[in-house]
Amino acid sequence: MPVSETIRKDLERSSWIRRMFEEGRRLKERFGEDRVWDFSLGNPDVEPPPEFRIALRELADSGEKGLHSYMPNAGYLFTRESCARKASRDHAMNVGADGIVMTVGAAGALNVALKTILNPGDEVIVIRPYFAEYRFYIKNHGGVMIDVPSAADFSPDPDAIARVLTPDTAALIINTPNNPSGHIYPRADIEALATVLAKHGKACGRLPFLLVDEPYRELVYDGAVTPPVMDAYAETIVAYSYSNSLSLPGERIGYLAVSPACADRKILMDGLSMSNRALGYVNAPALMQRILVKLEGCTADTTSYRIRRGLISGIVGKAGIEFARPEGAFYLFCRVPSGGPSADDVDFVMHLKRHNILGVPGIGFGCPGWFRLSYCVAESVIRGSAAAFEAAVAAWRG
Repeated sequence: MPVSETIRKDLERSSWIRRMFEEGRRLKERFGEDRVWDFSLGNPDVEPPPEFRIALRELADSGEKGLHSYMPNAGYLFTRESCARKASRDHAMNVGADGIVMTVGAAGALNVALKTILNPGDEVIVIRPYFAEYRFYIKNHGGVMIDVPSAADFSPDPDAIARVLTPDTAALIINTPNNPSGHIYPRADIEALATVLAKHGKACGRLPFLLVDEPYRELVYDGAVTPPVMDAYAETIVAYSYSNSLSLPGERIGYLAVSPACADRKILMDGLSMSNRALGYVNAPALMQRILVKLEGCTADTTSYRIRRGLISGIVGKAGIEFARPEGAFYLFCRVPSGGPSADDVDFVMHLKRHNILGVPGIGFGCPGWFRLSYCVAESVIRGSAAAFEAAVAAWRG
């Protein structure tokens, strides 16, 4: 057998996001780019800030020796100092460079954290809807994913989380702003989660980590702010990525930040650094680490996402599809229209595909009956999809 049984099974239930993206590629080859409306993949498409190109040229032309050499597994000290300043501002605590490990994006950060904290069979709680890859990340390191429902508005439900906590609970992952719902977890909900976790830890002698996945922290709308988390709960680990704030998804650069109040912080930081190496990342990309320092305080211009959010909301709403209005990120999480042959999200997404519209079924995010549209696509794609959405919904309802 060319692949392991584990990988074979994972391929069968692999990410719906990539599966639908590949479907879109095939449709474009058949019908042409301008006749397919692909909302499957969350691929940031705005350009990095102008300072990025300047910094890149300066570094490339500097002639500095050792520019591309190894550094400590945790990253350059000057980069960790810069990231610590950002993490301190974001989370209302003095994190310090000794609380930062530079990583290969947020996905790399999550895998490093999970490898460091999980024993075989440990449980990791995630809240529906959740990023589809969490299941694989947790499984990578011998963990068991436990998913719990959210409240009706996609906020965390502390009572639901309390019911599934056990002595084997190693962590709770929260993703805010959330992919796929775009919901920002309110500060009051974060404090409620902290209370539940602290109470459980006191009762059983094991405090679960609160693992915060926040690649969309700055990508918010209507004056919204993503609240701090670290100052609410001592055992907090933050996974951050510059994929969206600087629009550098392909450069794979991010960090882990650990609360200064975390118990046994020193050994945890040593473990994170070792896991970075043991997983084969070795270190985050050297050039990008240097560029981050030059770009401290800069962000990409994400105004177009706000415009596109308005466009797609109007088109989808006019077609008769209900959706959760996103407060952040660049996804529209929609309910399967009523009045059709079923409420099945896979059926409806396949139905949309027959109208050359590509979305992602909610079952991949733990929310059957919903589907996700990513609007980080050209405005022409959004505008061009209007007639197709209306035709698709009309045909669905017969």
